[in-house]
Amino acid sequence: MNALSFPVSVVAPPETEDSIEGLDVSVVMPCLNESATIETCVTKALQTIRQLNLSGEVIVADNGSIDGSRQMASALGARVISITKPGYGAALQGAIAAARGQFVLMGDSDDSYDFTQLGAFLSKLREGYDLVVGNRFRGGISPGAMPLLHRYAGNPILSGIGRLLFKSPVGDFHCGLRAFRRDSIEQLRLQMLGMEFASEMIVKATLSGLRLTEIPTTLSPADRKRASHLRPWRDGWRHLRFLLLYSPRWLFLYPGILLFVLGTLAGTWLLFSPRTVGKITFDVDSLLFSAMAILLGFQSINFAAFTEVFAITRGFRPADTRFNRLLRNMNLETGLALGMSLLLVGAGMWGAGLSYWSSMHFGNLNPVKTLRLVIPGVVCLTLGFQVMLSSFFLSVLGIERQE
Repeated sequence: MNALSFPVSVVAPPETEDSIEGLDVSVVMPCLNESATIETCVTKALQTIRQLNLSGEVIVADNGSIDGSRQMASALGARVISITKPGYGAALQGAIAAARGQFVLMGDSDDSYDFTQLGAFLSKLREGYDLVVGNRFRGGISPGAMPLLHRYAGNPILSGIGRLLFKSPVGDFHCGLRAFRRDSIEQLRLQMLGMEFASEMIVKATLSGLRLTEIPTTLSPADRKRASHLRPWRDGWRHLRFLLLYSPRWLFLYPGILLFVLGTLAGTWLLFSPRTVGKITFDVDSLLFSAMAILLGFQSINFAAFTEVFAITRGFRPADTRFNRLLRNMNLETGLALGMSLLLVGAGMWGAGLSYWSSMHFGNLNPVKTLRLVIPGVVCLTLGFQVMLSSFFLSVLGIERQE
């Protein structure tokens, strides 16, 4: 239990029609079998609301407790709502949807976070920020509060990846104590049901141009009797998977460009003759792998474009003006013209290869010579078809996007 404690006899005043309209703050807590700590958390939140002279409420989103947590929270004056869909994110989504305050503070109900920091979070929100996230690494992590693997590897690595991919100012992506403007977060259409909900909120807020900041917060050992709901490897992978899926540029575009450029450079270098570096000679076998890199790179770039358009169309990501401009310039007609040009080049190379075979009376050929025509021809023909098909598909996605 935290050193700072409160009596558990605080009861919220009865609600009236006026009291539920225009509340200052809603404190929301996900709960699943937290009978050892729920009273302490609810009491701290209610007493802090009163000390700050705020109109507020405490919402406990119960995810199927069977240990009496619901009854304990309700007896203290918290509003308890039942969330049938399992998961940390599902519980918080339900709690946020039920909140009636202008501002919302969310935190776990295992007494690991300090709800008496409510005032510090609200001060930042009143400065104009939309989302204020706690940073446990700046505020202090008590001994035993976080496993060493999470503290020195899992959290820093995943947070670092999030900052790199999305240019977010938040240094602790997984801190569960955070506050936000309810209307700002509701427009993000958060959907993740598990622990990755924490990352989703930060990522979408960053992409949508909301104002984010963080403040130091402390983390204490959870005063619970049950096992932790966190599954480190599973939840860590789900966080990483979410970060990658929401960054098609890093997942598809940048690796695709790298493969395409390296394949093109290597293919051009090997196109006319073998190349020797030291004691190693690179010949048509390496040229074939260069062709593979070109095709895989272009396919990856395609996936980046498809994913970006789909995500924007479905509202998963906000519109990007630079990407919109690129789509306008690379329209169906441009794609068809480029694809047809590549087809003609490829057909010409195949024709040259066929002519060479004819000159040999369609007999045995030296593959070292002929493959230098065949491989580029295959690449150009394949790219031509891919460009044309991709242009049609992007145009179909674009129709839905314009509608």
